[in-house]
This record gives sequence, structure tokens and C-alpha cells, in this order.
Amino acid sequence: MNQTLSRSSSSATGLRIAVVSASWHRDIVERAHEGINAELARQGLDAGSTLTHFAVPGAFEIPLHAKKLAESGTFDAVIACGLIVNGGIYRHEFVTSAVIDGLMRVQLDTGVPVFSAVLTPRDFHDHEEHRAFFTAHFVKKGEEVASACLATLQSLRRLDALAR
Repeated sequence: MNQTLSRSSSSATGLRIAVVSASWHRDIVERAHEGINAELARQGLDAGSTLTHFAVPGAFEIPLHAKKLAESGTFDAVIACGLIVNGGIYRHEFVTSAVIDGLMRVQLDTGVPVFSAVLTPRDFHDHEEHRAFFTAHFVKKGEEVASACLATLQSLRRLDALAR
């Protein structure tokens, strides 16, 4: 069953989602925002009043910002966007593991869902073919992460209602 979370089923103050995006490869990463906005619109939500965007220097900084945003009590969910590229050294795997593990820890510690559009391709070369592929891919990933976010929030609200 593919249900959507409409404005009428959100809280009286409206659904609030924080989007934290890494600034490395900003022109590619921010394309996820297009996909997120498109999916919200498809599900009847206004991105302008639902989303608040935050930029951080790189992917490594995303988990701390996600934690602060989740703990603020202001947001129903956090979406992380980033591109961690393999520069040919082990740092790529270290950063990838730290970011993904950190995001999981944030949601488990705070109870606020955290979603990842942090992509970690094995191969990314800064040439037109890869830039074009990942630019389009981030739009699709934005749509997918927004859909997962809305479905999860709806499911959690149903669980909360059952607990009452």
C-alpha cells in the first residue's frame, strides 16, 4: 500500500524537515534538493514551508549537525545529502563509515528519523561524463529519500496513534 503523508495528517504546526547538505561538489549535491522538492509537491506538501536547508563544509560534518537539529525538537526528520568521492586513499572509506554510522546513531539516540542521500561511489572522476551522471542521479536520490522520509513519518505516526 503506497500511502502519502498529506498536510492534513501532519501536526497543527506543519511538517518540518531539515536538509543538511555537504558543500563539496555543491553543484551536484544540491540537485538532490530538486528531487526532494518534486516529491514533496507530488505528495501535496509545500517545500517552502516544510524544508529548512543547512549547508556544511563536507560530509564529515553532517552527523553533528543532524544531531543538533534532531535534538532541537524543531524537526520531524532530517535528510542528509553529500557526495563522498574516492580520492585514491583510505580516507574515503573512513569518512563514508563515519558519516553513515553517525547518521544511524543520531536517529537511534534521538528518536528523530534521519535519512541519507549521502552517496559514496567507488569511482568518481571530475569529468563531464561522471558529473552529468551524478547530477541526474542526485535528483533521483532526492525523490527517493523524500518518499522514504514521508512514508516513515506516516508509519511512525500510526505507531504513536496505536500506543495511545
